Amino acid sequence: MRPFRRPRPGRVSLRPGRVFLRPARASLRWKIAALAAATACLVVAAVGVLVHLWTAQDIRSRAEGQALNTLYSAMDVYRRTGTLADGAELAPAELPAALRDPADGDRHTAHDGRVEGNLGPSVWAAQRTGGPGSPVLAVRVNMSPELHTLRRLDITMTVASLVALTAAAPLAVYGAGLLARRLRRVGETASRISAGDLDARTGPPKGRDEVAEIAATVDRMADSLARRLRTERQFTADVAHELRTPVGGLLAAADLLPPGETEDLLRARVRDLRGLVEDLLEISRLDAGAEQPVRARVPLVAVVSEAVARTGLDTEVTEVTERTDVTGTEVTEGTEVTQGTGEAGTTVETDPRRLERIVGNLVTNAHRHGAGPVRVTVEGRTVVVRDHGPGFPPDLLLHGPRRFHTGAVERGSGHGLGLTIALGQARVLGADLRLDNDPDGGAVVTLRLPAH
Repeated sequence: MRPFRRPRPGRVSLRPGRVFLRPARASLRWKIAALAAATACLVVAAVGVLVHLWTAQDIRSRAEGQALNTLYSAMDVYRRTGTLADGAELAPAELPAALRDPADGDRHTAHDGRVEGNLGPSVWAAQRTGGPGSPVLAVRVNMSPELHTLRRLDITMTVASLVALTAAAPLAVYGAGLLARRLRRVGETASRISAGDLDARTGPPKGRDEVAEIAATVDRMADSLARRLRTERQFTADVAHELRTPVGGLLAAADLLPPGETEDLLRARVRDLRGLVEDLLEISRLDAGAEQPVRARVPLVAVVSEAVARTGLDTEVTEVTERTDVTGTEVTEGTEVTQGTGEAGTTVETDPRRLERIVGNLVTNAHRHGAGPVRVTVEGRTVVVRDHGPGFPPDLLLHGPRRFHTGAVERGSGHGLGLTIALGQARVLGADLRLDNDPDGGAVVTLRLPAH
């Protein structure tokens, strides 16, 4: 028995099909709506403050004017008749200190912020009745009614602003939603294009704004990528087809050479060249979407064991099963499987030929670019191939496998077609292929077959 440690989830998921952008925690729709609401609140607050300050200044100015006019009338009556009129007083005790000694012949005003019951704040106007030392005649104008009206105006503006914001918020959310939906559609199209769906388009642009320009740019980019990719695929297919015949001729000619070291070396190089041509033809068929799986129900462990055995490489195959002990606890066990055996285990509905191709490529890639021991683990519908080499380079984990690109010198030499073919065959089967590096070192490839 060998304990089995479930590998970490892969950093790169090479899942076929359409890929859409995940909704952000704070979508653009709500950000725009919040920005519009915040802007409206700032405008309302600024207008409210300006109106309040202007009205308060106007109330004070009118109170000062009223106080001066009343003082003028009261002074005229006092000088002619010696009586106090219009509420005027001689040197009242409440008179502000600034007005107790006004300049001769001048009328002065002062603001009194004291509040006594319903009286105050007030504006005082004062003037000497005669020369120096004469008593001071003062008039007081109460501003409390006007300030009460100002407070009612503030409350009215606040309520009106809240009502306006309540009515405007849904309109802002709706308008932002229209923009967010258009941007989301462009994002989904770009994500589908990045996932390999070069037929994805945003459609005819709506409007002539920046979003429509972005959508048109994405469509033009997809058209350009599709043309270039079709040209590349056609070139690959043409080259592979053209090379197939001369390579076959070279192989036949090698058979006519006399036995010896030269003949063995030449035959080995011609076989490598034929394998490369066959890989290119397979990639061109996968790129063209001409491959269709021929499904059958087969034991997964048996197919994997047969694929590993055909590689002729020293690889350990382990089947992981779960059982329940007497205490009711699930126990994970790993049973080593002899290559070429293993009829028991999970039965899957898949194309066994393509599955063998995927497993064979992954095992060969692990031996060629990694280091031993190489282990293949089968658990349910999942097949994990792990080596103990330097692991996948960051560039490959970030961008996925690319043909004729091995990623790093320490990964060994090769054409970079093994993982590319495995990915293409996994897409045909509808399987999920994940690449990762184990924390303890080595590359880990996880193939998860779909449940039909």
